[in-house]
Amino acid sequence: MDNPKKTLHLFEGFGVEMEYMIVERNTLQVLPITDKLIYDEVGEYLSDVEFGDIAWSNELVLHVVELKTQGPVKTLAQLHQKFQEHVQKINRMLEKYNGMLLPTGAHPLMDPYAETKLWPHEHNAVYEAYNRIFDCRGHGWSNLQSTHLNLPFYDDAEFEKLHAAIRVLLPIMPALSASTPLLDGQLTGMADSRIEVYRQNQQKLPSITGKVVPEAVFSAKDYKQQILHKMYQEIAPHDPEETLQEEFLNSRGAIARFERNTIEIRLLDIQECPLADLAVVQAIVQVLQALIDERWTSLQNLKVWHEDELSSLLLEVVQKGQEAVITNQAYLRLYGYNRSGSCTVGELWKYLIQEAVNLQGQPEVSAALNVIFSCGNLSRRISEAVGPAPSAEKIREVYLQLADCLRKGCVFLPENPC
Repeated sequence: MDNPKKTLHLFEGFGVEMEYMIVERNTLQVLPITDKLIYDEVGEYLSDVEFGDIAWSNELVLHVVELKTQGPVKTLAQLHQKFQEHVQKINRMLEKYNGMLLPTGAHPLMDPYAETKLWPHEHNAVYEAYNRIFDCRGHGWSNLQSTHLNLPFYDDAEFEKLHAAIRVLLPIMPALSASTPLLDGQLTGMADSRIEVYRQNQQKLPSITGKVVPEAVFSAKDYKQQILHKMYQEIAPHDPEETLQEEFLNSRGAIARFERNTIEIRLLDIQECPLADLAVVQAIVQVLQALIDERWTSLQNLKVWHEDELSSLLLEVVQKGQEAVITNQAYLRLYGYNRSGSCTVGELWKYLIQEAVNLQGQPEVSAALNVIFSCGNLSRRISEAVGPAPSAEKIREVYLQLADCLRKGCVFLPENPC
């Protein structure tokens, strides 16, 4: 989400970004041609191409293209339709290369050490700096596609509320969004393999990612001192030209962007189509609204949670998805979920959807969200479709179905692919 013309208050605008991989249509071989795609549209190798409400941009690697709202939009309702139009446009443009867009948060068969090519054009100094310091060939750099959600805040008081709510909800978000059960042609045993590799890709400089769940800081001044300045100091010996000493260096699951007064949630795996992404995003937004409104507990109770405790829950969800078990009664009380004993994250989300999410007038979005609860998140549906010991041929078969879901804009159901 680019700089808004005016500073927005909480939930007055939304920015959504979706990353897709470009692959060969029959084999799913990675196609590093994002620059050709953009050149074909505008006659230049630009980093951003604007189309009114939606823009395209490059990413670190040449096989990924990002679609994003051009500035904040006032509502998320029907936004999936605009993204879907651009998915279809890009797919038509890629036909001459025998290419297409592939959804999900990671390519199941890619060898990142052999197939990674970095963006070589505009702004590539940033990418070259990352590559020199970290070697961007691993899965955690070149094989992870996500959906980013940008939410605005007006001042420190609104930042405090928004950051507090996002921090406590962050650990259970992947239960809805996980879409990456496979890497290197094998089931990893994790619901969200993308987050697992993402959280480890900058361990050389641990302050950059932290515990993925950000620290309990609730003002711009404290955030800059305790998070941003620590990162800049740690990377400085490796980055003498200060190319990376900007807010984008922060790789936590949610990052503050003070230059545009937003918090960007970066933890979400991309789904099989924009409809499914907007179902996940709208559920998260409406639960965050309820937390900020103090529907179930006070702001103070949200603020006291340490990142170590929240990160521990996140890692359980990364591993087990909706089947992860919450034993901490205090965490459940944050959502007014009073029950004796433990519950699964899936059970908590079902309760939250009933309590706080209203998708009236959006039957398609509501149906997509219902699939996530009745049939499992996309990671689980993919795992069931490929079977316990999948061959490369079976994996290609399932991911070709997923690419078809993206092309048609429909939700993936293994027993009844759209």
